[in-house]
Amino acid sequence: MFDSLSEKLEAAFRRLRRKGVLSEADVREAVREVRLALLEADVNFKVVKEFLAKVEARAVGQEILASLTPDQEVVRVVRDELSELMGRQPARVTMASNPPTVIYLVGLQGSGKTTTAAKLARMLKDQGRLPLLVAADIYRPAAVDQLRTLASQLDVPVYYSEGANPVELAVQGVAQSRKLARDVLIIDTAGRLHIDEGLMAELEAMEKKVPAHETLLVVDAMTGQDAVRVTESFRQRLPLTGVVLTKLDGDARGGAALSIRAVTGLPIKLITTGEKLDALEAFQPERMASRILGMGDVLSLIEKAELSLDRAETEDLAKRVESGDFSLEEFRAMLQQVKRLGPLSKVMEMIPGMGAMGKLKNQIDDKSLVRVEAILSSMTPLERRRPKVLDGSRRLRIARGSGTTVQEVNRLLKQFQEMQKVMRQVKGMRKGKRGVPKLPFPPMP
Repeated sequence: MFDSLSEKLEAAFRRLRRKGVLSEADVREAVREVRLALLEADVNFKVVKEFLAKVEARAVGQEILASLTPDQEVVRVVRDELSELMGRQPARVTMASNPPTVIYLVGLQGSGKTTTAAKLARMLKDQGRLPLLVAADIYRPAAVDQLRTLASQLDVPVYYSEGANPVELAVQGVAQSRKLARDVLIIDTAGRLHIDEGLMAELEAMEKKVPAHETLLVVDAMTGQDAVRVTESFRQRLPLTGVVLTKLDGDARGGAALSIRAVTGLPIKLITTGEKLDALEAFQPERMASRILGMGDVLSLIEKAELSLDRAETEDLAKRVESGDFSLEEFRAMLQQVKRLGPLSKVMEMIPGMGAMGKLKNQIDDKSLVRVEAILSSMTPLERRRPKVLDGSRRLRIARGSGTTVQEVNRLLKQFQEMQKVMRQVKGMRKGKRGVPKLPFPPMP
């Protein structure tokens, strides 16, 4: 997410750190580099001009330049202004006081409306809501079947009536939600490859017949400034309440996220960061600004862990590790916990300082974890508990069973032995022993 932009901004601030004491010329040079980075990220040029004028006005001043850490002050100013640019305070999805809450998802074809509808249903269900999906895209082949398939994974009902038009489906969907005691109605509308009169007239008729509490425009973040233009076009015809940015995990530029609020005035309410149904999250401007600047997003990581990890299982595993009972069985359980948090690259982006370490992110990937888990799963419970029994023939069997090599198995076992030493040292330190162990990287065959 924003890898290219983050790297360029990091390079600009790295030059400031070498200066020690900054002059106004140093700050203005850094601002010029930030300007280039934002323009290359396809941020609207008017937005860039206004943004940098505010940054320079705050950064070039005696209070900042006299600071003990002026480079950090400049980064802080940029972070604050980025947050302001994207809205600062998160905009929540509105829930009606008198159910059902009606949510329309609108946008062009290919923007990801149908998958977003399922992801939104998953998010609301996790929050204790009872969503009902309405398949109102009657034009795209297999759109109804796609929504039903996704909803079946969530155990969420889908309403569709053969032969009904989209307006009728919306009306019938409200009646069905009351019949089933569902408190949120998510309507997946049709899209086109371009904005046309027929599409807009149909959406206007649906809104008039069944007024919405939320009309969310789903736009593809990878389209850059086109996403801003599409938002403007829809906003002129429909009472939009917010934007959902999709495919943000594949967006190397990020211009849409930084431009939409400033140009259209519409808040970004939700973003998708992957293909899985749990890859939808509320848009947090301040946290996103920190991630763009490589400062991580620890709060989002904690929230994700609370939703993904089993508390009792995690506490039990922590107690066993703390007691010194750290075998390959515990290590395997730890890997399974890490996998629940999502792709490693996304987790690393949330850790302060790790977002800008592109080379390290490329070295530590999910394929490495898959190989490690395959090796561990090819062992017997006895072998995971007592790795000393792993002789040459057992290691060859494990390598063949996991689709790896004996060398990879040996490397994993050697690195695990190093981890065991660290665990013993940490346990000894708590009993009063001296020495701070150097933590190794996790085993990566």
